[in-house]
Amino acid sequence: MSARLIQKCVVVHADSGGTGHDLQTTQALARWLAEILGWSYRDNGQADGSQQPLYWVPTETLIGKQLDELNISGADDLLGGYVQHPFVATKAISHPLIAQARSQPDGWNPQFCERVRDVVLSGVTVFDLEDARQAAMTGLRKGALRVKQVEASGGSGQAVLHNQNDVEKWLSRLDAATCGHGIVLEENLNESVTYSVGQTLIDGLLMTYFGQQEQKQNSRGESVYGGSELLIVRGDYIELLARELKPDVRRAIEYARTYDTAAALSFPGFFASRRNYDVVQGQGSDGSLKVGVLEQSWRVGGATGAELAALQAFRKRPQTNAVRASTHEKHEEQAAPEGARVLYSGPDGNGDFLLKFARIDAYDC
Repeated sequence: MSARLIQKCVVVHADSGGTGHDLQTTQALARWLAEILGWSYRDNGQADGSQQPLYWVPTETLIGKQLDELNISGADDLLGGYVQHPFVATKAISHPLIAQARSQPDGWNPQFCERVRDVVLSGVTVFDLEDARQAAMTGLRKGALRVKQVEASGGSGQAVLHNQNDVEKWLSRLDAATCGHGIVLEENLNESVTYSVGQTLIDGLLMTYFGQQEQKQNSRGESVYGGSELLIVRGDYIELLARELKPDVRRAIEYARTYDTAAALSFPGFFASRRNYDVVQGQGSDGSLKVGVLEQSWRVGGATGAELAALQAFRKRPQTNAVRASTHEKHEEQAAPEGARVLYSGPDGNGDFLLKFARIDAYDC
């Protein structure tokens, strides 16, 4: 597919004046995107006197009035997504509220939870400290619970609860403000793997993919995101599903599609040019195989580097319809391999070394 004639200027939008390696990574992605498309790049979106339209790369999903503030009319104007209410951009939407919940956010739509009930794990979402206590004690009757602060990412803000002592210890570290943003409590899976399923639409070129995430330990022994390996095809889900795929992969793809469709039906105003879904597969407390969509990402994320590598490959090689691309996050000091695109090299949030890079692993696969 040939590039469009409209030339835009790529700019980053960072909430709350974001800093650190995440912002620098987003800036590196935006510069790379401008290079791929042959567009210009600016460090910010302030008016410079030109009439060139802007293409935004937000660090977070855009919410509410930000749409008008940035003069965005739809998915062609950004790499990411838009929702009307803050909770819709988080994992809070994946599960229903408890009966007689003490608190719920404006815009809550129980129809979404009903529509995705068969493609998510068993769980609930709460927005109140006492609701969290009640949900934890009730949920433990069925087995171990994984609890998550909905605004946390990369595995942070999570804990696994096995008994009442765990519940009390966990509650002692929570406050009303954190609960007000949302807490997810869902069944904990053992021996799990997490698939990434999604689509990215940039400058008229639609890419669809699936892959698997890697978790690693950093220097402090914490489990952190280590990268993603993706099979990315030019086109829609029909092109991806036409390939030889294992049954569990096909199920993960269909679950993600159900979740995506439910979001479009349930949340007015929602749109996104990047739609990424984490789908987990693992062993439940009863020993049975469980599969479910964990959350959505309608913004740049850990796999975006692989998506841009694929975009570059598809534009340079019009006859190529599929590539394998990957992103990597290394916590031991080293150089990136030859041919990789470095997205960040420097200290992480704790001052330890962090290297992020993306690359193409195979063409026409």
